[in-house]
Amino acid sequence: MPRAGLTTERLVRAGADLADEVGFDQVTVSALARRFDVKVASLYSHLKNSQDLRTRIALLALEELADRAADALAGRAGRDALAAFADVYRDYARAHPGRYAAARLRLDPETAAASAGVRQAQMMRAILRGYDLPEPDQTHAVRLLGSVFHGYVSLELAGGFSHSSPDPQDTWAWILDHLDTLLRGRPAS
Repeated sequence: MPRAGLTTERLVRAGADLADEVGFDQVTVSALARRFDVKVASLYSHLKNSQDLRTRIALLALEELADRAADALAGRAGRDALAAFADVYRDYARAHPGRYAAARLRLDPETAAASAGVRQAQMMRAILRGYDLPEPDQTHAVRLLGSVFHGYVSLELAGGFSHSSPDPQDTWAWILDHLDTLLRGRPAS
């Protein structure tokens, strides 16, 4: 019988919090059991294994990111929408580094197709429609933006910009301005 008070949702949220504290790669069913001061076996009525826990944390992170992005994008277009989406991504990574890492977890195709990652991609494509990008340019732009956002955030989280001027926020704004300019003035394919 499951221990009173333990639910799959509560365990996944606690696992996500643990990921933010110690790193996503350190999250296991054993570590989670220690957090609740229970035997590992008592969690198996809620979770299949550590991979199941990690997948559920990834799905939670993707959902949180998509919800935040949807709120931030409401009523925005062009550079404002691009910046709002990018800022959600960056702010989430800085506030929740373990969850952010979880959102990068490679999911099986069926799980990925049912995840909020699809909503994020749809929002990114909606932003890019404002730039009137045809295919395959739109797909190239999605990949470019994802690479720039992830690369910048990863370097920033690792302390890569803390040693010199200008302030990383100034560089972030500069990058977004130049991405906007690139997308507006793109050469024909």
